[in-house]
Amino acid sequence: MAASHIFRIMFVNQGKVYEIYARKVSHGDLFGFIEVEELLFGERSTVVVDPSEERIKGEFDGVKRTFLPMHSVLRIDEVKKHGMSKITALEAGTNVSQFPMPLYTPPTSDKK
Repeated sequence: MAASHIFRIMFVNQGKVYEIYARKVSHGDLFGFIEVEELLFGERSTVVVDPSEERIKGEFDGVKRTFLPMHSVLRIDEVKKHGMSKITALEAGTNVSQFPMPLYTPPTSDKK
């Protein structure tokens, strides 16, 4: 039986740190983007509902796959089981920041 992989992806979006879980992560076909498929969220069968997970679940509702800019990804971990997806505020003064420059700059042509 094939092992089922679960990945925890942490990325920055509009000044907030997102933590999501997915079954597939790859470099994808778009240059400079990470492709994330089969997002995982907690089951709705529990009595206690976590509002932070409901918010992120609503944001990704109906999403089959998403493409994250490579410079916004903080880390990708392979984990044994998925936890609670969440959105947290990016606090000022922390050592977490986005990469400040573009990953690819086209060459300049000096043909005359």
